[in-house]
Amino acid sequence: MLLTSFSSKSVRHVLTFCIQISEGKKMQPKLTILKLFKNSLAPVPHQINRLLAKHLSTITQFPLTHDSPFSPESPSRLTRDPKLSDPENGNFFISPLANWVDNPTLENFKSIAAESGTGGDIDKVKGILKRHFPSEDAVVKALDESGINATNDLVSQLLERFSNQWITALGVFIWAKNQTGYVHTPRLYDLVVDILGKCKKFGIMWKVVNEMNELNGHVSFSTMSIVVRRLASSGMYKDAIDVLRGLEKYRVKKDTVALNMVMHALAKQGGAKDAYSVFLEFKDSITLDSHSFNILIHGYCEARMLDDARKTMEEMEKHGFRPDASSYTCFIKAYCKQKDFRNVEVILNEMGEKGCEPDVIAYSIYIRALGKARKINEALEVYEKMNKNSCKPDAKFFSTLIYVLGRSGRLNDAWYVFEDMENHGVSRDLWTYNAMIYHACANRQGNSALKLLERMEVNSCKPDLETYQPLLKMCCKMKDMKVLKFLLSHMFDNNVRIDLSTYALLIRELAESGKLEHACFFFQDAVLNGIVPKDRTYEILLKELGQNNMVEMKGKIEKLMLQAKEQI
Repeated sequence: MLLTSFSSKSVRHVLTFCIQISEGKKMQPKLTILKLFKNSLAPVPHQINRLLAKHLSTITQFPLTHDSPFSPESPSRLTRDPKLSDPENGNFFISPLANWVDNPTLENFKSIAAESGTGGDIDKVKGILKRHFPSEDAVVKALDESGINATNDLVSQLLERFSNQWITALGVFIWAKNQTGYVHTPRLYDLVVDILGKCKKFGIMWKVVNEMNELNGHVSFSTMSIVVRRLASSGMYKDAIDVLRGLEKYRVKKDTVALNMVMHALAKQGGAKDAYSVFLEFKDSITLDSHSFNILIHGYCEARMLDDARKTMEEMEKHGFRPDASSYTCFIKAYCKQKDFRNVEVILNEMGEKGCEPDVIAYSIYIRALGKARKINEALEVYEKMNKNSCKPDAKFFSTLIYVLGRSGRLNDAWYVFEDMENHGVSRDLWTYNAMIYHACANRQGNSALKLLERMEVNSCKPDLETYQPLLKMCCKMKDMKVLKFLLSHMFDNNVRIDLSTYALLIRELAESGKLEHACFFFQDAVLNGIVPKDRTYEILLKELGQNNMVEMKGKIEKLMLQAKEQI
């Protein structure tokens, strides 16, 4: 019935394409996604602006056939064996994945969340450091009594493992430094400086930096970048600017790169005016480049100070620098955030008049914003314009297109775009895998999402937290502890650590799904790892425990929260 509006010629195009896919054949690379859309319809001249979107919503056979090892699952296949596919039985994966997913017990969660290591000293030290320490001296004392010898590799692992617990991290750092024959590398100094800055322990951070300065060659541009970034992220703009003024005291050059670094850190954290004050102070003593001006333009646009951004662009031209695609893209992004698509078109026209063609980043931002606004027709028209301007898509662009299609409910078309990328000479990367996994999970296609994770492993594409979060959320909602355990293990195997937002997701979703023991376990694990759960997460857990009359467990969670806040 969906084909009634097609001409006989368009029907042949669609059927031929479906047959080619089912036989494992690929479309010729010269047939772009856009051309395929057009050729599959008998276009009506006055409806041309709506054809692309209409076609995306009607062609439902674009993904690989369901017999393909990486295709989305079909409902009929999922119901063949309730033991494997019924979420109520704790499983949503199909048999081809069964050997890839382990069979856990509830107790296994403890060993996984504790990050089973490689054995030896690292596990012994981690066991010691699980205790609550009131000071770094207490950490040093406990490690001295262990009889373990420090190595750069051991200290590196421990600092990364306890990066949210500044007392433990600093204690490890001091303990190792005090050992005879041991010397910290500049990287380890930078790592502890970053930890102290992140935890807002700036007094101690500066003591470490000054200690580094006494060791020739230890303070580097990288060190001072960390310091500036952490100061700016805490709103300490004047202190960040003082770092630039005193760079030479630390044997670091005060040049264009340093100026841009400080301006960027300030602008990124909402300090556009402070970034401009730095610009005014140093513009006569430090050589500027086009990037200096683009940083200011970006900062002003992010702060919605578009008049100041325009004045900066004019000043840029007075200094002999021509605004480039990056300059204009800042305005495009700002207008997209406001859903002011009329002014986006004004900027694109201005770029055309000045011979500055938009790049793939600008088009991606525009199409994503249109997709968020549910303007799928307009998004595909922009894609058509991009093709006419010979702007080649990259992996991030395809991720954006997948996002737009998935968000508009056209998951089959998103699968088609994902599978067709390589016909355009673009390899799938982390961004595209993450986009496809997200939409597969959002549509409860658990099999497909897990297959994509397996496919990433086969293609040596390392997952990150964004890869796992939608999978973890889906497992919690479907009460599938088997796959949840597998995913946590898979995360640690890939050295992906649970952060605050992921703990919040796990605790919240498990609590609301009735898995309160698991939720309490992850709450405890967060606290033991030096992470203070969000108040909202804490309130949700207490509420669910109260409603289920779990009084003793509720009391333990309350004590844990007090302990967590004492660590701040």
